[in-house]
Amino acid sequence: MASPPPLSLLLGILLVYSLLLSGSAKVVSAGSFYQDVDITWGDGRGKILNNGQVLTLSLDKASGSGFQSKKQFLYGKIDMQIKLVPGNSAGTVTAYYLRSEGSSWDEIDFEFLGNLSGDPYIVHTNVYTQGKGDREQQFYLWFDPTANFHTYSILWNPQHVVFYVDGRPIREFKNMEGVGVPYPKNQAMRLYSSLWNADDWATRGGLVKTDWSKAPFTASYRNFKADACVWSNGVSSCSSNSSGNAWLTQQLDANDQRRLRWAKKKLMIYNYCTDTKRFPQGLPLECTVKS
Repeated sequence: MASPPPLSLLLGILLVYSLLLSGSAKVVSAGSFYQDVDITWGDGRGKILNNGQVLTLSLDKASGSGFQSKKQFLYGKIDMQIKLVPGNSAGTVTAYYLRSEGSSWDEIDFEFLGNLSGDPYIVHTNVYTQGKGDREQQFYLWFDPTANFHTYSILWNPQHVVFYVDGRPIREFKNMEGVGVPYPKNQAMRLYSSLWNADDWATRGGLVKTDWSKAPFTASYRNFKADACVWSNGVSSCSSNSSGNAWLTQQLDANDQRRLRWAKKKLMIYNYCTDTKRFPQGLPLECTVKS
């Protein structure tokens, strides 16, 4: 006999239905980086170009650069097209992530680890809840991410977090609060991105260092889109009357599940859930629960 759904999941479903009844999420992307983000560091190395349609971040030996969204979100579907640092990008990291504030923060991470010319980028993903991460999964891509722009997306709703590349799911982190696994649900998050030097660990565990003769290193961004609940002064925008709320209840269909299995089999190169040496006292709970 099937067990009843956990209370936390029922509460999440009730929240979603209340949002749907009161009106759907506000589409906050304005189509201009001038309106959507602030360049927060880098002393001029971050630039907004083409009347707000393109943003570039650069890294040299003196400094990297970064930006953050002007708005905070509490659930959403975030899309960004990114063209990563070309050529010899060893030692560099392009980070693209959602994060809340405070010492017990939530965070949903994409990090792109540079490599020597001709070697593949590594996509490093992680999920933090209440200040605790250690949920790394790493993947290769099936294309050259430096030749053209590609879309990297985060779906975050009460049921799960899904990482997408060009619309293909590569990772899912399910809400398993019912068995005691914390889930990001109470803290609003901003979108951040940065380009920085991490040659102490980024490429082959720090064995390959950044070649500063190739600087400046540059990553490019366009087509930021946030279909999201904007959080401001303790109030969600999801009480507004606008369309486009499918992401609030979006699940993975059979085709998505096939693609997810394909990514795990063909692209994944590290999974914390199988690293028994790292967790000698036992794998994290979410790795052992069948859902």
